Amino acid sequence: MFGPGTLRDFQAAEFGKKALVVAGPSEARLRPLKEVLDRAGEAMTHFVSSGEPTIGLVSNGVLEAQKSGSDFVIGFGGGSAIDAAKAIAAMLTNPGDILEYLEVIGNGKPLVNPPLPYVAIPTTAGTGAEATRNAVLASPAHRVKVSLRSPLMLPRLALVDPELTRDLPPGLTASTGMDALTQLIEAYVCTRANPMTDALCREGLTRASQSLRRAYVDPEDMTARTDMALGSLFSGIALANAGLGAVHGFAAAIGGMYHAPDGAICAALLPHVMEANVRVLRDQQPRSEKLVRYHDIAQWLTGDETAEVEDGIQWVRKTSHALQIAGLRNYGIKPEEIPDICERAQAASSMKANPIAPLTDPDW
Repeated sequence: MFGPGTLRDFQAAEFGKKALVVAGPSEARLRPLKEVLDRAGEAMTHFVSSGEPTIGLVSNGVLEAQKSGSDFVIGFGGGSAIDAAKAIAAMLTNPGDILEYLEVIGNGKPLVNPPLPYVAIPTTAGTGAEATRNAVLASPAHRVKVSLRSPLMLPRLALVDPELTRDLPPGLTASTGMDALTQLIEAYVCTRANPMTDALCREGLTRASQSLRRAYVDPEDMTARTDMALGSLFSGIALANAGLGAVHGFAAAIGGMYHAPDGAICAALLPHVMEANVRVLRDQQPRSEKLVRYHDIAQWLTGDETAEVEDGIQWVRKTSHALQIAGLRNYGIKPEEIPDICERAQAASSMKANPIAPLTDPDW
């Protein structure tokens, strides 16, 4: 369900009688959903998800759902709340410890039972997590972010109401918007891009490039907010059906090691990864279709049919600067830890779809 005011059409009774609502701590932000549930006579328990979701948070959420007798789950918030709720719904119906099912640090055991009915309602325009089949979780003990992944984890309903993003602070509008933009770019140039995701990426990038700064400057611009919500949704569908690349490969490592928001990491890395990929493609695969795709991206971002690849990279740099997104040095990353970051990034699932193999290519 998509469109301004869509939340008011939510028929919660189709999913159960008592909801575990996974959301941030703000009761004011939660009020629109609570009003809809109250009118429908639906009971709810508010389980607070603050910051990046962790393995421990998911385990606590499972216990809370069992204690409260919840028979369906709603994720209401940014990508963190939506992913936390997605994982809680999955672990409520699948036995054993969550580590058994996690990638990289766990056994990667497949889920066998469908999750509890789950509804994803984003209140940011960035991650597209409402349309993906995985939940990104942090493991503080391992200092890494990994996925719980299964086709069964696709939400029963994704309800995307751009009005819910209206009161986002400018900084959050900027960082989440850059996350969506990065996902659209990486899905378009990745090794598993396909005609369906290509169409979504083109439409998403055209809308996001025209609307991100407008939404940042004027939070009440509902045309810009709607474009960004649609771009975010399209980015989630695209990454779920194609893949990502080195930006998100490094983001998985950096986000697990430092307290840094995913969107800020993506904004910092995106122009450098684009530049490095283009350089290697020109040196090693000068006739590559991926170079044509970077050319497409430059024209969509700038709105200029004569734009060259470098113009697209420069557009990303200028936009990040205009949005005042903090660089990586602000999160305490030390030069001596870069080898460790690279090693962790190499194991990230997103890295595998990058148009070249960055960490094994000496020219990168």
